[in-house]
Amino acid sequence: MVLIQTIEPEKAEGQAKEIYDFMMENAGVIPAPLQLASASPWLLDNYWQSIQYFSQHPNLGFGLLSSIRYLVAQEYDYAFCTGFNKKMLHMQGLTEDDIDKMEKDPFQAPLDDKDRAMVAFVMKAIKTPDAVEKQDVDQLHDVGWTDSDIMDALAHGTNMIASSILMKTFKMDQTC
Repeated sequence: MVLIQTIEPEKAEGQAKEIYDFMMENAGVIPAPLQLASASPWLLDNYWQSIQYFSQHPNLGFGLLSSIRYLVAQEYDYAFCTGFNKKMLHMQGLTEDDIDKMEKDPFQAPLDDKDRAMVAFVMKAIKTPDAVEKQDVDQLHDVGWTDSDIMDALAHGTNMIASSILMKTFKMDQTC
């Protein structure tokens, strides 16, 4: 039972209905964090803008972003997003073995070298932010990432932490 009132899909109107309809048509599901955000019109709009921004990001691809979301969700025991993003990874052709290797070592993610470097950086920053040094950022620059890309990727990962806390606090359904 959710502790705050959210907009149920069948009762959605206005912007919430437009967003829900779009998600059902294009993803086949209304992600629970998005529905939870419906308790605040501003937050719902903010989530929606973030989804739109990252879905069209010029440099951070779907595989990279799905890997970041999955690994952060796994790190924070965020059941909904772990399951949801694992399904996304399977849809991209990853096997359980691929995912297990990536969990143990982000440098084993079945991505290109540039994307693997970003995944590893984001996970280092998520787990041990004080351990990140200039050389970590320099290594990302060396493989072609810009400061904007680095900031966006890490923000994408840290947003998962906030979403996890919100979902757990308000007892939103944690299943896929």
